Amino acid sequence: MEIKENLPASMTDIQNEIIEEFSFLGDDRESTIFYIMELGQKLPELDGKYKIEENIIKGCQSKVWLTADLDGDRIIFNADSNTDITKGLISLLIKVLSGQRLEDILKADLYFIEKIGMGQIIGSQRSNGLVAMIKQMKLYALAYKSKLS
Repeated sequence: MEIKENLPASMTDIQNEIIEEFSFLGDDRESTIFYIMELGQKLPELDGKYKIEENIIKGCQSKVWLTADLDGDRIIFNADSNTDITKGLISLLIKVLSGQRLEDILKADLYFIEKIGMGQIIGSQRSNGLVAMIKQMKLYALAYKSKLS
């Protein structure tokens, strides 16, 4: 019998859980935004020493700091933002991607974003920022993968 170490749930399971959580909100845009902001408040604050220019995600209207640490073949992401809604958005991405294998992050299909109607909720400026966050997380995975090769 194989004993699994304390591994994170699969990205599919996590995304389906997020979709289910958001389904309770229905089409109520205001409640959805408030919930995203609540999620951001639960994200542990990033130590001030990491809130430096090189950790800022380019392409976000708000300031978003992202760090990534390699743990074996998995990445642990930490982030913070100067706005609640953006902190909520990055917290969702961290929930799905942090602790996952490099390969899985690189080929991740983040379908939960469309399923919960994120595009209609956050508008085009924040959508661009969300794309920039995903891109940066995948770039970290690519950089670590090339270091390990």
